[in-house]
Amino acid sequence: MTLVYKIASAPAWREAEAAGQFLGAPVDLADGFIHFSTAAQVRETAAKHFAGARDLVLVAVEAEALGAALRYEPSRGGALFPHLYGPLPMSAVRRVVPLPLGPDGAHAFPSSLDP
Repeated sequence: MTLVYKIASAPAWREAEAAGQFLGAPVDLADGFIHFSTAAQVRETAAKHFAGARDLVLVAVEAEALGAALRYEPSRGGALFPHLYGPLPMSAVRRVVPLPLGPDGAHAFPSSLDP
């Protein structure tokens, strides 16, 4: 199983859970797809796009469960990032954990990004 990761505000994620699907954050809606990161990319994504942000969650999603709607496309420096063209169904979510700020001001990720 391959996991991809979404960083989301906790309130937006609670709304998505209640709705049974995540339609995306404002940036996702503007771009026409939901931005994800691989395990190797997610820390940099947090530092670049969520620096200092509080009340976040890290959502681990099974890539294979998303089918052809998930595409790996060039982004930052030509690296391939996973993009989901369509809503994220809760059935593909494998884990949701808080993503707090650590004492150094950077987000404190789980020791393992595996399920």
